[in-house]
Amino acid sequence: QVQLVESGGGWVLPGGSLTLSCAASERTLRRYAMGWFRQAPGKEREFVAGSKWNNIEYYADSVKGRFTISKDTRKGTVYLQMNSLKPEDTAVYYCAADSSWPMTTSGIDYWGKGTLVTVSS
Repeated sequence: QVQLVESGGGWVLPGGSLTLSCAASERTLRRYAMGWFRQAPGKEREFVAGSKWNNIEYYADSVKGRFTISKDTRKGTVYLQMNSLKPEDTAVYYCAADSSWPMTTSGIDYWGKGTLVTVSS
């Protein structure tokens, strides 16, 4: 059973930074592609960033250059460093693990419960 637990959400001013964490296990990180998705109020869940088994990273165009996904495999943890945050980044952010690539909302094997990020002045 794969468990994913997100943390690190909160409120931040526009232009600020926040780092999200996803606690999983070393076995999970070695077996699955890992990624982050988000769902804003009234919108569908969308891909944000992903890291394949070979550690190649992929980003949505809307966050490219501002967000960075990283993994500490020994700790079994995935991170999402978010810089230059904008109000439109406000959403519930979900950690995801998937046995296939690319990672799509409808095909994810395991989801975390999410953590809320609010960007507002």
